[in-house]
Amino acid sequence: MESDLFDKDHELFRDSVRGFVEKHVVPNLEKWDANRLIDRDTWLAAGRQGLLGLTVPEEFGGPGESDYRYRVVIQEEIARVGASALQSGFSTNDDIVLNYLLRHADDEQKRRWLPGFVTGETIGAIAMSEPAAGSDLRAVTTSAVQDGDEWVLNGAKTFITSGILADLVIVFAKTDQDAGSKAFSLFVVEDGTPGFSRGRKLDKVGLHAQDTAELFFDNVRIPHENLLGDRGAGFTYLMQSLPLERLGIGIAAQVSAEAVFSWTMDYVRERTAFGKRIGEFQGMGFDLAKLRTAIEVSRAYIDRCIREYNQDTLTAVDASKAKLWATELQGQVVDAGVQYHGGYGYMMEYPVAKAYLDHRIQRIYGGTNEIMKEIIHRDLMRD
Repeated sequence: MESDLFDKDHELFRDSVRGFVEKHVVPNLEKWDANRLIDRDTWLAAGRQGLLGLTVPEEFGGPGESDYRYRVVIQEEIARVGASALQSGFSTNDDIVLNYLLRHADDEQKRRWLPGFVTGETIGAIAMSEPAAGSDLRAVTTSAVQDGDEWVLNGAKTFITSGILADLVIVFAKTDQDAGSKAFSLFVVEDGTPGFSRGRKLDKVGLHAQDTAELFFDNVRIPHENLLGDRGAGFTYLMQSLPLERLGIGIAAQVSAEAVFSWTMDYVRERTAFGKRIGEFQGMGFDLAKLRTAIEVSRAYIDRCIREYNQDTLTAVDASKAKLWATELQGQVVDAGVQYHGGYGYMMEYPVAKAYLDHRIQRIYGGTNEIMKEIIHRDLMRD
């Protein structure tokens, strides 16, 4: 049972995405991993191909496409070749940073910042996590103090996706000490601002090509016009944007699971042992049957969430379910894929080995899966 999410226009768009992937992604995967960085030329090529900033309105240089299914096509085609790091970078730009700007930037800010998200000239990052504050963002200590027409920002952030390349960083900072959930605001810090520096490129278990960094803010003076939205509304804005962020992670997990399962089936249909194809052994066959069923059932829920998002009815709780379920399933599929590839599953020349390294973060970022369970649990206990 295949997904019925897409129509003819999405499939035509898929042809364009697939062409980009074959020309600009597949030949560069090893180089990106070695450099621990995806080159800017790839972002510019994606911009020329019309793959970035799909939701940017026409008045700011974009196509103004509100149908999220086109983003899903991009995610599927990138997953098909195992380019999880590129997936992460594009999703951070389009599903997180751009989402904040579209929701909360004023017209002048949009004119300044949005066109670059379409052309690939602007790479964005979101700076929330700190060394002592991950899922609990109320514990952040990065602060911004108003000084006349400017804000003075001090603090440190870590685990920042696209932190090395970012031209524009949205920073979550405390602006009032005793205001509860209204104590936080969002600021846009641009590359080259005095006092803004980048630390080491973090050496991660997986997603090697995705530049992840520490960021430091030492008396960074930010003009008032770089305050994003209203003072004290940062936490509210965060809550509003989490459904898309978590849906994006869930989709990435789903399409990765589908790709890994496909690679695994190709292998077990060809590899022989004891005179027959290894996929014909009942123990393995039953496991594969269960995984295939789980993947299809999971896809039905993910597709439903995508449709809900398109209709602006996707709730934070349902997005949390998508993230929780799909990332857990991804782990099961990837682990089985490595196991059924045998020794070759542990060799980096096989994409399943790379998927094994890349997938583990899915259950951590965007809010750990333990936090997802807590969100769902709280919803269950409401009167």
